[in-house]
Amino acid sequence: MRAEIISVGTELLLGQITDTNAPFLARLLASYGVDVRFKQTVGDNLERVRASVALALERADLVVTTGGLGPTEDDLTVEAVALAAGLPLVFDQGTADAIRRLFESRRRQAPESIFRQARIPQGATVIPNRRGTAPGLMVPVGDRTIFTFPGVPWELEGLVADGLEPWLAARAGGEVIRSRVLRIAGLGESVVEERVRDLLHGTNPTVAPLAKRGEVHLRITAKGAPGAVEPMLASLEAALRERLGDAVFGTDDQSLHEVTARLLIERRLTLAVAESCTAGLVASRLTEVPGSSAFLLVGYVAYSNEAKVRDLGVAPALIAAHGAVSAEVASAMAEGARVRAGADLGLSVTGIAGPTGGTPVKPVGLVYLGYSDAGGTRTEELRFGTEPGRDGVRHLAAQAAVNLLRVRLLRS
Repeated sequence: MRAEIISVGTELLLGQITDTNAPFLARLLASYGVDVRFKQTVGDNLERVRASVALALERADLVVTTGGLGPTEDDLTVEAVALAAGLPLVFDQGTADAIRRLFESRRRQAPESIFRQARIPQGATVIPNRRGTAPGLMVPVGDRTIFTFPGVPWELEGLVADGLEPWLAARAGGEVIRSRVLRIAGLGESVVEERVRDLLHGTNPTVAPLAKRGEVHLRITAKGAPGAVEPMLASLEAALRERLGDAVFGTDDQSLHEVTARLLIERRLTLAVAESCTAGLVASRLTEVPGSSAFLLVGYVAYSNEAKVRDLGVAPALIAAHGAVSAEVASAMAEGARVRAGADLGLSVTGIAGPTGGTPVKPVGLVYLGYSDAGGTRTEELRFGTEPGRDGVRHLAAQAAVNLLRVRLLRS
């Protein structure tokens, strides 16, 4: 079955709100083995909504709309669907009575405009709204079907459970679509693609690379019988992990800091963090995980040279000789944090986030990371450039620092 999702609302086109309904619907449809071929977003304009629905009917078996079912004059989806389907609008007394009862239960007078929501295309099936006034609709159009839902997510989800899911379950045909996302840190998108290039051309399951800030994601998708899909995903995941090694840090919703924090907790290791350009971002991320007090002893924000000397014991001569942004100072910061806190591990970040402060020798975006344990210290040099901007450099530096810690934990 081919499906298309249409999100209606000028506020979506203006970027005033984020469309969470379309992703919700796409995931649901995939779970029933339905191929979502297209998504459209259209403003509150009768002709444009009609044209969008008409286009969707040409290329999809199932059309699902969200938004534009309210009582105001710019709620035009039902009228547009009727026009696209060539159906007249009729007044549904049952819907009107349900709206009236809802208002009476709240001891309020129903405004006359609210009954616009009782107009439905002839032949449509009403899906009662347990969470609001605008009903959902199922509109048959020849061998195609349109479902319309309101844009309020909580209402949409209830109507989907009551109307769309039973309809899908009766037509699922025994196939499902499942996806799994592998999350990768420490390698750029081009490097990842080079290592797995031959695996990107399969037809079922498929692999799609997605570049994220500081990460690369590989989405694996398989379609088939419920019992066959999981082995397909597992087999391809194993092949990808073999190519990428410990650059794969997690799957699906697992975050880098969550995975790293769990490693520290499991190994009963303590950590001290010393940050300059990231100003506490590393510690902040690690402490998002419940139980982080078991491993994070202290976080130093040593932004000035004086703080690096006073709080971390960095030698003034070292700063004078190499500069605060240097491998030598990053090493001293990590070791100083570890020793002064009495921690098993020390982690440090120093760099130039910009937009000022760079030189030809040490440009904006230059970052040094330090890692210290009982066996000594190690450093990494990273160059993020000016393009990410100040916040971007700080984000990428914090991400890289947490990943350095994760990798050292795995290899120790």
